[in-house]
Amino acid sequence: MTTPMPLPLAGLTVVELGQVLAGPFAGAIFADLGAEVIKIERPEVGDDARQMGPPFRDGDSLAFQVFNRGKQSVIVDLKTPQGLAALDTIVAGADILVHNLRPGVPESLGLDGATLCARHPRLIYCGMSAFGHTGPLAQRPGYEPLLQAWSGLSSINGEPDGPPIRSGASICDQGTGMWIVIGALSLLHRRTLTGRGGVVQGSLAETALAWIAQKSDAFANEGKLPERHASGHPSFVPYEAFDGSDGPFLLCVGNDRLFVKFAQVLGRPDWPADARFRSNRDRLVNTAELLGQIRAVLRTRPRADWMAALEAAGVPCAPIHSVPEALAQPQVAALGIVQAVPGTDFALTGLPLSFDGERPAIRGPAPALGADTSRHIPD
Repeated sequence: MTTPMPLPLAGLTVVELGQVLAGPFAGAIFADLGAEVIKIERPEVGDDARQMGPPFRDGDSLAFQVFNRGKQSVIVDLKTPQGLAALDTIVAGADILVHNLRPGVPESLGLDGATLCARHPRLIYCGMSAFGHTGPLAQRPGYEPLLQAWSGLSSINGEPDGPPIRSGASICDQGTGMWIVIGALSLLHRRTLTGRGGVVQGSLAETALAWIAQKSDAFANEGKLPERHASGHPSFVPYEAFDGSDGPFLLCVGNDRLFVKFAQVLGRPDWPADARFRSNRDRLVNTAELLGQIRAVLRTRPRADWMAALEAAGVPCAPIHSVPEALAQPQVAALGIVQAVPGTDFALTGLPLSFDGERPAIRGPAPALGADTSRHIPD
């Protein structure tokens, strides 16, 4: 019997002062990777995410379970000198501190990066905010949809003639948590060389701006305003959703060679020879005319028929699944990304990466409020 490989971050201690999403998501990544994550919570109510939705298990919401699995919970009243002293004792034994406290709160409590790193030189301090650590909006709080709207991210989503739409996933919150983990691991490597920690800062605003960089850089450098394309793409045609006679699917005809194969499957070998459609650049000029013809052909047969023919020809395509349909796919089962949570009767989605062919297992459920207080703060 082989001995399981230790998780990559086993032996590290992370202190999390996180609420709802960005901070807790970073903490969840650290926990799944093997770090001991000590979640600091307010007395009586804890993380607001415990109440974010109907009760799922033991009075806490499912969202809380998703973003806090595998952690420890320690109650600390940061409004008291005793609580601040207890937190400092915990931080003294930690490698990384992660927070997404409201702007101004860390400074008012003496928990800002400069103060804590001066007291604990090996500490890697990670702060997250809505609009960033500097600038005229640095002190403004914010939430996912506000930052998607503010950054221009919402403006590139939706139908061409429709309103701007937010992304269905919390890509700014979760992206910020992910960037913070990347930054923390970078400073962790630097610490092995210098012996000192440092401060990592990130924000939902910066994450949103990074996600739309392809569009915003086009405007900054070429004066080109982004357009909304629904499921489509501004640089390839056809490259979007279409309807079969019984359901939608997505086509990604990303070059002229694939367009020849696509046209043959649809029984229109004349398209590649047509000067309007010969190259991708020709098709971009004549998009509306080509898409009209494609839609008329694709509506004549069921989605499964088209999918089988297109896949056989090597044309990239995929059905547009509902969430239940996606979870029922054999590929999802083969990846093993949905994992049973040890000691519970439910499952959660694990980390989207593997090490030496093995995905890190979820180590346990989210903690009950204060479950580990006595372990870290003696009576």
